Amino acid sequence: MLGPGLVTGASDDDPSGIATYSQAGAQFGLSTLWTALLTFPLMAAIQGMCARIGLVTSQGLTVTLKKYYSKPLLYIILILSFPAITLNIGADIQGMGAVAHMIIPKIPVWLFCVTFTAALMFVIIQYPYQKIAAILKWLCLSLLLYIIVPFMVKQDWIAVLKNTCIPTIHFNKEFFSIIVAILGTTISPYLFFWQATMEAEDMAHNRRKVIVNKRVLGSMKTDVNIGMLLSNIVMFFIILTAGSVLYNSGIRQINTVDQAAKALEPLTGKLTYLIFALGVLATGLLAIPVLAGSQSYMLAETLGWEAGLDKKFPQAKAFYISIIISLLVGLSLDFLSISPIKALLYTAISYGLTAPVLIAIILHIGNNKSIMKDKTNSKFSNILGFITLGLMTGAAIALIYFLFVS
Repeated sequence: MLGPGLVTGASDDDPSGIATYSQAGAQFGLSTLWTALLTFPLMAAIQGMCARIGLVTSQGLTVTLKKYYSKPLLYIILILSFPAITLNIGADIQGMGAVAHMIIPKIPVWLFCVTFTAALMFVIIQYPYQKIAAILKWLCLSLLLYIIVPFMVKQDWIAVLKNTCIPTIHFNKEFFSIIVAILGTTISPYLFFWQATMEAEDMAHNRRKVIVNKRVLGSMKTDVNIGMLLSNIVMFFIILTAGSVLYNSGIRQINTVDQAAKALEPLTGKLTYLIFALGVLATGLLAIPVLAGSQSYMLAETLGWEAGLDKKFPQAKAFYISIIISLLVGLSLDFLSISPIKALLYTAISYGLTAPVLIAIILHIGNNKSIMKDKTNSKFSNILGFITLGLMTGAAIALIYFLFVS
């Protein structure tokens, strides 16, 4: 039953996301734990809508946008999304290279980055979708490493419960900046496109003709909810680890994932540090194919190319070449001296600007009977969707304010 929803949720906890959650914990202790509780139903609602669109239309979100909405709107979304996704890929490759170098210092960071990029290219091009999906699903288990870490140190579980259930808000630039970063990291536009496309791909690969009924929609909902729940549990435990270990030790600034791992070693021991570091490597291997794949599907569906991770390279040359280019451009960030933090900042800006527009369109598609027939959104999904739209719009306004006004 578990498939696209599980992979999508797990890929949301990429090295860039881990850096954001680590910084939230290091800077504000346990004060941001409540965001994991808040974002779960919102993520599940939006990703559920995208999955439903993919199932009902049997096509990706880009095709639906192209067919039913103005082309300039689609192009604006693509123009804003592509740099953000590429920067995200670059930040993740850099994070993996830095962590691998930390474990084996004799090998330079750049060599690890090149090796990881080459290995990912080979796997994506060489293996069909079914094998890649199976590999990605098993890599999801690596996220469980982050759940172990907080239990290796003493915790004040009363304080943990209090900060999880009762929101703490600090009215300053730094706190709202980290809240905007968390929202942008958890509710990311590239996940919307990946979810819809993968649901459509799963339908296409099913040997029997699948009728989208209550049972199929129920299975999809279970898959998405479990994927988003896993994503948010991991987010919760990373914030908890950084908040209870780094914050309490006076370490308040974490710029990269390797910094987070290094800071843990003298405080909690080498085993904790290794678990944290290995989790970064595994989540990078999980997230980068999703990032590169979603971008290439968006481009292929817009331009009418043959696309599909199940196709051989000669059958979908343009699709695979676009994946290769996105990985190489991401890799080049390591050689252009663009810091991962700057890459994350630019990524957050683009995601922050595109997410509210996309969520509004997804809500419109989900309630459009000419597209969805009798499979439109439920009232509860719409309520959660509009709450998400309001929060992401507020986050975008806050982002602009903090960048250009404050």
